[in-house]
Amino acid sequence: MIHIIGGGLAGCEAAWQAARAGQDVTLHEMRPVRPTLVHKTDGLAELVCSNSFRGDKLDNAVGLIKEEMRRLDSVVMAAAEVARVPAGAALAVDREVFSREVTARLATERRITIRRDEVTSVPPPAAPGDAIIIATGPLTSDALSQSIQAFVGDEHLAFYDAISPIVLADSIDRVKVFRQSRWGRSLRRDTAGAGAARTDAAPVAVAAPVEADGPACGVDDGEGDYLNCPFTKAEYDAFYDALVAAESATVHDFDSVQFFEGCLPIEVMAHRGRDTLRFGPMKPVGLEDPRTGRRPYAAVQLRQDTLAGDHFSLVGFQTQIKWADQARVLRLIPGLEHAEFVRFGMVHRNTFINGPKVLLPTWQTKTRPDLFFAGQISGVEGYVESAASGLIAGRNAARVAQGLAPLAPPRETAIGALAYYASHADPKHYQPSNITFGIMPPLETPPRDKALRKQALAERALAALDRWMR
Repeated sequence: MIHIIGGGLAGCEAAWQAARAGQDVTLHEMRPVRPTLVHKTDGLAELVCSNSFRGDKLDNAVGLIKEEMRRLDSVVMAAAEVARVPAGAALAVDREVFSREVTARLATERRITIRRDEVTSVPPPAAPGDAIIIATGPLTSDALSQSIQAFVGDEHLAFYDAISPIVLADSIDRVKVFRQSRWGRSLRRDTAGAGAARTDAAPVAVAAPVEADGPACGVDDGEGDYLNCPFTKAEYDAFYDALVAAESATVHDFDSVQFFEGCLPIEVMAHRGRDTLRFGPMKPVGLEDPRTGRRPYAAVQLRQDTLAGDHFSLVGFQTQIKWADQARVLRLIPGLEHAEFVRFGMVHRNTFINGPKVLLPTWQTKTRPDLFFAGQISGVEGYVESAASGLIAGRNAARVAQGLAPLAPPRETAIGALAYYASHADPKHYQPSNITFGIMPPLETPPRDKALRKQALAERALAALDRWMR
């Protein structure tokens, strides 16, 4: 029996993988018995930050790790395809459909039992044939958090994460906004030449400028079918002045705990300088306002949040501003003057262990081979990375339960590089990381062209994964 604590992305993926490997699994999820501050439902794999899984092409590392997960029979990737909403070269999902799909798939898997209970301490060593995975995420309950701290023998590390607001689609002024993909990039494009959307075929990558890998939630690269709210300089200045004067919600230990750099609240970025937002979530590059024929001074992008298209999230606009001020400030965005907000932004604390001190690249703990950590609590950042760690942890927990040696994926793969980083980075300065090409081993003879170099890294990774899977 494999016991998995936590029904988020990592826990669900781990349960699926272990069950598919022939092991009985009990998945413990404390909601709704014990709610959290940010979850709204009792569904498994509920997304509380963005609805974006980021880029979905092989020219970025997160697109590569998705392809690796698909080849490894990922339930998270399968559910994401069902719940996909228009997002061009990115993968974004309807949160509710996604959660329902994951929940249904696990509930109908005969080897998985879902228990709604709170586990308050690190379980004792498992009996032969058993294994344990802790995948409770950044919002681990206080009791279990204290038990984990006692087990690892060190203080938890932590950072603050902030969530973007969501607006009702009918309240957006469509006269002022325009629909456009940054750079015109799209995963679903007719390669016959007309550029029409494809709905009956697999995604097809198209040539376009390549940007650096984006963070998990925060400054999205903006690729996809977005609504764009264009600013003039005067409108931007008025918005900026209101933003920096807005009252923030109180967080008591900001001085000792930092925000994850990829998920900085917009007001924190704004205080770094007047133009910081114009080079971050409000960057206008790659956009052209069809009414003026020119690039706007700045732009806020809105990403479809549901399959029905009735909700849109503000891309990269995570915030901790008090709700009354949020409504006032965000309604200064052109097109959102009469916006109705389905959800305001908020801030929450993310707790994680110091992976290099605690973990092996198999996601096992160094002191107990029967015990695994996976997901954000293990020290990775991002939806996809969390699920990827759960995928390998679930497979290896099954191997331990079968009396087999666990296997670490090759470092040349994105999923293997992530595991290696979480277990081998400098423990004195450890911070959660998204998957990037930068944490993968360099090519022996890298092409000088950046795009060709990324293509070569992806090809090497997929070839290494295929060999490993045999």
